[in-house]
Amino acid sequence: MKLVVAVVQDQDSNRLSSALTKNNFRATKLASTGGFLRSGNTTFLVGTEDSLIPQLLDIIRDNCRSREQMVSPVSPLGGNADSYIPYPIEVEVGGATVFVLPIEQFHHF
Repeated sequence: MKLVVAVVQDQDSNRLSSALTKNNFRATKLASTGGFLRSGNTTFLVGTEDSLIPQLLDIIRDNCRSREQMVSPVSPLGGNADSYIPYPIEVEVGGATVFVLPIEQFHHF
């Protein structure tokens, strides 16, 4: 048994949620915020059997795409302003950050 924690950009959240449901994966969705860009994310928690991990990873990969986006960096508060860039920059956003963790016990009541 594994617990898969997938952090995805909000733009990919509904598409991934639908794909998980369609493929009979039950997931818990949590609203989260990224630390770097301070943008909205959704964190999915999925408990599943070891044998289904490749299928689950394929679903996540197929539904969470990275893209280029222009962002305005947040100015540092109380930090060193020497490295602050005051104009929008293009960064890669999206995709998914996925953690696969072993589960010692699983109970569903």
